[in-house]
Amino acid sequence: MDEQTLKTWRTALRAELIARRLAANPEDRRRWNDALDAHIEALLADVAEKIIAFCWPYQAEYDARSLILRFLGHGARAALPVVVASRQPMVFRQWTPETRMVAGVYDIPVPADSPEVVPDVALIALAGFDDAGYRLGYGAGFFDRTLAVIEPRPMTVGVGFELARVPTIYPQWHDIPLDYVVTEVGIRRREAGSVMQSPPTAQKTIRN
Repeated sequence: MDEQTLKTWRTALRAELIARRLAANPEDRRRWNDALDAHIEALLADVAEKIIAFCWPYQAEYDARSLILRFLGHGARAALPVVVASRQPMVFRQWTPETRMVAGVYDIPVPADSPEVVPDVALIALAGFDDAGYRLGYGAGFFDRTLAVIEPRPMTVGVGFELARVPTIYPQWHDIPLDYVVTEVGIRRREAGSVMQSPPTAQKTIRN
């Protein structure tokens, strides 16, 4: 598949997956959200003194805010990604419930002037994901550019609903695979050979 054909295909796939998410029953989304919270808490068992980055919910995405508040109560710090310029890596700014927010890209709220931090863990929203742990985002490439240069690189955890899973996004050289993908059915971990495997703790959840 040539570059232009792939770009067109991804654009159509992205639109289809977002429409699928928006059309999901709100009660189902609430149940999925609760299940995601539980799986992420199991994955990140000890968050004390860690900086956890998350994405402000957009277009009926997984909403991590309640989970992040619990993490703050356990001694974690939180951060949000902030776009500083087109085609440039993002920065992460510290977030608390008292942080002053302004509208960022896509009118998503971002911290206005809190300190920049480097997260230990990044919970990254998904428009889609594939069986090799590659993420389909919103097309601007901000997360890939950021993960390519951030030091030290955080643990990356894609978070989304199972309806966003596809066999492949046909990853390119610039696509960076995630360390984990968490959906309402459980936790997938990326292993050697570009295959997502589920730890024993998630396998029971998936079978149920």
